[in-house]
Amino acid sequence: MGVWFVTGASRGLGAEITREALGRGHRVIAAARDASAVLRAYEEKPDGLLAVSADVTRPEQLAAAVESGLKEFGRIDVVVNNAGHGLVGAIEETSDEAVRALFDVNVFGVLNTLRATLPTLRAQRSGHVVNIGSVGGFATAPAAGLYGASKFALEGVSEALHGELAPLGVRVTIVEPGGFRTDFLSASSLRVEPAIIEDYALGAGPVREALARNDGRQPGDPAKAARAVVDVTEAAEPPLRLQLGADAVERVEAKLDLVRRELDRWRHVALSTGVGEDAR
Repeated sequence: MGVWFVTGASRGLGAEITREALGRGHRVIAAARDASAVLRAYEEKPDGLLAVSADVTRPEQLAAAVESGLKEFGRIDVVVNNAGHGLVGAIEETSDEAVRALFDVNVFGVLNTLRATLPTLRAQRSGHVVNIGSVGGFATAPAAGLYGASKFALEGVSEALHGELAPLGVRVTIVEPGGFRTDFLSASSLRVEPAIIEDYALGAGPVREALARNDGRQPGDPAKAARAVVDVTEAAEPPLRLQLGADAVERVEAKLDLVRRELDRWRHVALSTGVGEDAR
């Protein structure tokens, strides 16, 4: 059995992953901004649970959380970067403050967590990093572009990290969930910027309305998603990317088809730009 370090572990998918890992006999260092919120997620403290307070935007808190976990359990085998939140708004409508706050958690918070945990995984020459991204980080949409951009950044980090850590025996998987029935679309996890530019009503408006309607109606079961995440860490050859949900599969397939069609259509232009090539 291994030791897990999970951020955003007090609710949503993070809590479900924590619960599933504990149920399989793993031990979990469950991090949240307030450790008491983690404990409130359980009727009684399960064996193997260490709740720690760590805001992912505060590197010193993460360092202390890792130190506490190592003192308690002696190692870390799986790091789950789950902490994050959403943002809705057309690009031009979204404030600088909102975008910076989003990236502080969704991107820089992941980097802070990696800096705190990777020295242990590297020293062990083993482990698994699981970055909870989004299908929106592979194929984004109007009104969700900046949230998608934060998850696109996580895709890039994960791809590079995969190559950097593979020679050291550490695996990397980025999870791309579709819509799951957590509180992600509620005010506790989703910031909605006001619609202030009428011109974007047609482009961004339908997505705004759909997100508002779908809170609590998402098609995905978070407990099943958690099982899939724990399963992938037990696979002999885990994937770099793991889509979760039929809606995620559909969006990824549509994006791949679009990229292939455009690549084929404009291939002659792409190939004409080499030195000595005829640009006509």
